[in-house]
Amino acid sequence: MSMNNKQRWMGGVVLLGGGVLLAALLLKGNEEIKQVEAQPSASTSPKTQTKPKQTTEGQMVQLQAVDVETEKRLLEEQRRAREKAVAEQEARAAEFLAMQQQAEADAARKAAAEYAAINARRTAAQESSDNIPPELVGEAKAKNQQANTVNKTTDTSKIDADKKAAEAKRQAEADKKATEAKRQAEADRKAAEAKRQAEADKKAAEAKRQAEADKKAAEAKRQAEADKKASDAKRKAEAEKKAEAEKARELLENGDKKWMVQVALAANQANADAVVSKLRAKGYKVTTSPTSKGIRIMVGPAKDRDTADAARKKITSDSSLNMKSAWVIDWVPLDQR
Repeated sequence: MSMNNKQRWMGGVVLLGGGVLLAALLLKGNEEIKQVEAQPSASTSPKTQTKPKQTTEGQMVQLQAVDVETEKRLLEEQRRAREKAVAEQEARAAEFLAMQQQAEADAARKAAAEYAAINARRTAAQESSDNIPPELVGEAKAKNQQANTVNKTTDTSKIDADKKAAEAKRQAEADKKATEAKRQAEADRKAAEAKRQAEADKKAAEAKRQAEADKKAAEAKRQAEADKKASDAKRKAEAEKKAEAEKARELLENGDKKWMVQVALAANQANADAVVSKLRAKGYKVTTSPTSKGIRIMVGPAKDRDTADAARKKITSDSSLNMKSAWVIDWVPLDQR
């Protein structure tokens, strides 16, 4: 094997080995990136599972906040894992390039040394060519020309190999940047989606709380109005009762209408109120007066005895009142006796 053929064979072996090593590193880096991307989906299954929402809104909001924080933390872990994988791949690529450059430099130095030795031998042969026959001199020139052609071819192959290596490096960097941009865009999309979902959940919870607050406010307003109406009705009834009592007292104390129909003598105020309610429901004017034996219940007063007696007969004939023992009295208030 000639020296030039040996140099070409060594240069081809170096280039072929470098290409195989670069391809292996790129494939290994892509597999590691895929494994890193696949790990978050597996790791999120047990951690991001949320328990069913409880009955209170505070617990629901708390679970939503936990989900958002967990998603942010997982995204940050993914970003760190990607950066670590990219850094490792770049380190391996730099190491491979350094090895390739070192191998090329070694091959170049060896080729330069061999070329210098060939030139030295060529110079020595040229110096002794004066005693060599002309046909041998022509053959030596032809060999020298052939050696120069082989050297030029080797240099051209080396330049082409350097260009291909640089192009492969640029392509690898472009692919790495494209992959990183794609992963970043996907991460940004997921983060934006998680943010929109969190905002939608927050608005829904706020709307629900507002609706419940409005419902409670309306219920409180209705209850206040009902209480006010009940209080007004009670005050009105008390006022009417007081006015009627005042009117009866005025008639009894200042008028000449003294004839009354005593319908019952109640043992207590509760019984008296029951009888008074029945009589008033029939349209009678009723007056009560406490005595030592109980509460006297009277209907009237009337202008004269006949009018009072007619009222007595009407009361005793009314079976719904059940007051058979009513009688007419000439009643005088205690303060006028």
